[in-house]
Amino acid sequence: MLKDITFGQYFPGDSIIHRLDPRMKLILIIAYIVLLFVADGLFSLLIGALMVVMFYALSKLPWKLVIKCIKPIMPIIIFTAVLNIFFVEGDPIFEWKFISVSGKGVLTAVLMCIRIVCLIAGSSLLTYTTTPIALTDGLERLLKPLQKIKVPVHELSMMMTIALRFIPTLIDETQKIMAAQKARGADMESGNIIQRAKALIPILIPLFVSAFRRADELALAMECRCYHGGEGRTRMKQLKLTAKDFGAALFVAGGFAAIILMNMFGPEVFRL
Repeated sequence: MLKDITFGQYFPGDSIIHRLDPRMKLILIIAYIVLLFVADGLFSLLIGALMVVMFYALSKLPWKLVIKCIKPIMPIIIFTAVLNIFFVEGDPIFEWKFISVSGKGVLTAVLMCIRIVCLIAGSSLLTYTTTPIALTDGLERLLKPLQKIKVPVHELSMMMTIALRFIPTLIDETQKIMAAQKARGADMESGNIIQRAKALIPILIPLFVSAFRRADELALAMECRCYHGGEGRTRMKQLKLTAKDFGAALFVAGGFAAIILMNMFGPEVFRL
């Protein structure tokens, strides 16, 4: 399961999505998340799903990455769907003893699953097509106005990007520790919930030790390179908005308008 987690990884490429300005990518992903929650019907959400499919097609990334980013959250999606199906009240379409399933519950479950899948797929596309350095620069430039009220923008951007960058590293470290413990005869798959939780202790302790060691090594490396924050720092690549960035913004704005129109004039049968 851990090897399927691809969030935080960057996949090199030369597509139009890779070449977009990181500031525009951050703005568009925020707008896309808002767009998903504005949509209140099946057809509205399908417009959002079509948008993320088009962006993945333009990024030229393998479609198996979409499956990999969704696979780890499948238990959450299934659990959410079951809760909505059985606990959302409405006109029942199926009843058996104390079990009651309503049409509204089924529709809510479908809409919630589509929304979660689009949310994870769209957010993952940001890290798939943007390097950690570009994300840091883009986030710092977007938050730069907050420096006027003494907010440490550069330090916040650096911390967020380092945390994102170390997700794949910690996942790889966890896999190695689990393989080493299994080679020593550790049983992590049998027993009840309490026994499985106790079996995780030999994994969590070395993982925390490794994480603190890596953090200490990183801090030492930054000190040796005379890193003193963003003051006086220059950038090798200057960020510039191009026609492609404005085209992507217009595309998302068009999707936003289409969803609002669908909410207002779309068929009522597939709306909550």
